[in-house]
Amino acid sequence: MRLVFMGPPGAGKGTQARQICEAQSIPQVSTGDILRAAVKTKTAMGLEAKRYMDAGGLVPDEVVIGIIRDRVQEPDAQGGYLLDGFPRTVAQAEALDALLKELGSGLDRVIDLAVPDADLIGRLTGRRTCPACGWGCHVLFAPPKTKDKCDQCGAALIQRADDSEATAKKRLATYHAQTAPLLDYYKSRPIFRSVKGVGSMDEVNKRLREALA
Repeated sequence: MRLVFMGPPGAGKGTQARQICEAQSIPQVSTGDILRAAVKTKTAMGLEAKRYMDAGGLVPDEVVIGIIRDRVQEPDAQGGYLLDGFPRTVAQAEALDALLKELGSGLDRVIDLAVPDADLIGRLTGRRTCPACGWGCHVLFAPPKTKDKCDQCGAALIQRADDSEATAKKRLATYHAQTAPLLDYYKSRPIFRSVKGVGSMDEVNKRLREALA
């Protein structure tokens, strides 16, 4: 299957994407990963991307889509793939449609993993770190044995600035601003599915499998 998988920060998208890819025997195509791989292997598109990255700028859509074109034509992607982190905008979605049309294929499913912001903020702000030894945990999903204490050395745990509620709200606002038009772009298509991302990992995975059936 050829899939696009979307979801806000904290939705558990990465974990679910890995499980989907294992079940479907398809590669997870993350734009960040393939950009780094293209730069490392010095492909033509990778060298073009590196030029922008070295200058501290964003890699243009046409370069990203060129790298995706190369990736989805590799042998392991012939039976399908899961696009993770792309597209992020309507312009990128239009470029992806044009690419797939050029390759004589199309998407089988666009999945949106939907989780209310109130739940996401709890997930995003729950991480705690030990300043002494670096051990980490999550107050909701993997709590320490003793509240606010490191399991490894007993030091007081801290919440990093990038795990604060203010940062979480900013990340979510950015995601919604970027993604709302993209959801509208796909919603009218029969391939679109919105899957409730609240519940246990197994419950969410079951809903995803049903959406892919």
